[in-house]
Order: sequence, then structure tokens, then C-alpha cells
Amino acid sequence: MKFGQWLGLIAVVAALLLLWSLREAMMLLFAAVVLAMALCTLVGVVRERLGCRRVVAVGLSLLAVLVVITVVATAVIPPFVEQFTELLQKLPVAASVLLDLLHRSLESASRMLYGSEDGGLAMLKQQFRAEGDGPGALASGLSGGALRLLGWTGQLGTGLLQTLFVVAVALMISAQPSHYREVVLLLAPSFYRRRLRQVLVQCGEALSGWMGGVLISSLCVGTLAAIGLSLLGVKLVAANAVLAGILNVIPNIGPTLSTVFPMSVALLDSPWKALAVLVLYVVVQNLESYLITPSVMHHQLQLLPGLTLSAQLIFTVLFGPLGLFLALPMAVCLQVILRELLIHDILDPWKRKRFSETS
Repeated sequence: MKFGQWLGLIAVVAALLLLWSLREAMMLLFAAVVLAMALCTLVGVVRERLGCRRVVAVGLSLLAVLVVITVVATAVIPPFVEQFTELLQKLPVAASVLLDLLHRSLESASRMLYGSEDGGLAMLKQQFRAEGDGPGALASGLSGGALRLLGWTGQLGTGLLQTLFVVAVALMISAQPSHYREVVLLLAPSFYRRRLRQVLVQCGEALSGWMGGVLISSLCVGTLAAIGLSLLGVKLVAANAVLAGILNVIPNIGPTLSTVFPMSVALLDSPWKALAVLVLYVVVQNLESYLITPSVMHHQLQLLPGLTLSAQLIFTVLFGPLGLFLALPMAVCLQVILRELLIHDILDPWKRKRFSETS
């Protein structure tokens, strides 16, 4: 390699190392872009319906968002916070009930297999008792773990600053999206800017379609969960329904976590009710996966479940909790980029060229 080529390679490696050191800031910028695309989608709807200028549409969209946030804050958040606090207080009690149920099950199994409660399962039963000895041991352990978790992930000051940064950048991008897109295009060679502009527009359309589909899907999941929990007579319906809708944004992992809270509350009433809640959530998630989401998104943004789970794992390892939350929008953008830039622009022409040379 010549000196200029070595210098270019060193520059590329240095740029990659710089980007890796700034990965947290890059994730915040991507979160701002996702939020800006959501706002731009709303602005586009307002401009289409009212035929007004973009500045007016942005103002009306922000006003509508503020009204919705105010209504939710006054009507939903107070009962949700109250019920969620009660839910956290009942989790240790539900865990104690579950532990007692396991003890009784082990005793019944010992009587059936060995004719007494002191059979071969006695050691396992004693181990359960040792781990949960004392009525407040399990509760204090769970409470201490929850407090440590909140202490690790809280960092309210840093989180608030990051949230303000994301919101501010999103508002700036949504006010002049074309200008920021042109700034990004300046980083590409001049002969490829027109093609890259098309790809960026497709990424924006894909993100808009994904966000609209996720919003409708989450509303459907929360509504179905609220109806089912009400019919089963489970307490704290509002808190569990809101959690089901919010956690539905995180595929695979979110729906699994959303079953823990209502099952814990139902377990305090009776074991069969907890099992009924599990069946309810399995039915709701299957309806969401195979009926609601495909119908809303028209099969345009469907990712293979294995690829979705792999993206969640990879982005969580690389970028932490924010990577898990943004795994699916990043996967949607990567799908468009790989399809357009790698397959259509590189692999397909190369395949046609190789075929023409061999024929």
C-alpha cells in the first residue's frame, strides 16, 4: 500500500474509534431523531388536513402534544402512581405466598412418592425454607434489591439532562428536517448524495410507519389487558394496563415483564387467578403478534423474530439499556440501509456483472 492509502486507513480507524468513544452521545442523537420523526409524522398529518405552513403545523402539533400530556397527567398518572406504589408493596407478599405454595407442593409430592413428608424431597424443601426463612426476609430482600436497582438506574439529574437534550434536538430537527438531512448528505461523496437522500427518506418513512404501528398496537394491548383483568376481577387494573401498553414497545422482553405484576397481584387472591392472568396475557400477545401488528403495519416492517431478538441482545451489550429500548428502530433503519445500499447498490450490480462475464 502507498503512503496515501495507509494514511486513509489510519484516518478511518481513528474515526471509528472516535465514534465508539462517543457511542452514548450517538445513541442520544438517534433517540432525538426517532422522536423528531414522530413529531414530523404528526406535522405532516396536520399540514395535509389544514393546508397550513410548516411553522404553523409545528406549533399546532406541539400544542396537541401538550394537551394530550396534560390530560394524561391529570387523569391517568395520579391513579397509576397510587396503584403502582401499592403494586410494589404487594410484590413481596405475593412472593411469600408463592413460596408457601411451593412448600405445600413439595410436601404433597413427598407424601405421594415416599409416603411421608420427610422423603427424598426434604432437602429441597429445607433449602426453600432456608432461603425464605422468616416472614419478612424475602420482603426485605426484594425491597433492598429494588432500592439498589433504583439507585443504580435512577441518576435523576443525568437522566433529566439527557431527556432535555433529546427533546431539544428533536424539536430543532422537526422544525427544519430537510436542512439537517442536507448537512448529513455533505458527508457523502457528491456523486452519491442523490441516492443517499432517497435512502434517508426511506428510513424516515420506515420509522414513521413503525412508530404509528407501535402506538396503535400498544393501545390495543393496554385496552385488551384492562378488559381481561376487569373480567377476572384482578385489582390495580389501570396500573397493569398502562404497564402492558408501555412495555409492549420492547418486543419479546417487554410482554414477558408485563405479566409479572398482574400475576403477583392475582396470586394474593388465589393461584388459579394467577394462572388465568398468564393465559390472558398469552392470548393478548398472540393477538398482538399475529393479528394486530401485521394488520396495522401491512407486513411492511415485519422483522424476523430471531433477528429482532439478536438485535436486542447486540444493541443492549453495546449500548446498555438505551440500546435495548432503541433496538427495534435501529433494526428498522439498518434493514432499509442494508437493502438499499448493500444489496441494491453493491451486490445486485456485482451479481449481474459476474453473470454477464461468465455467459
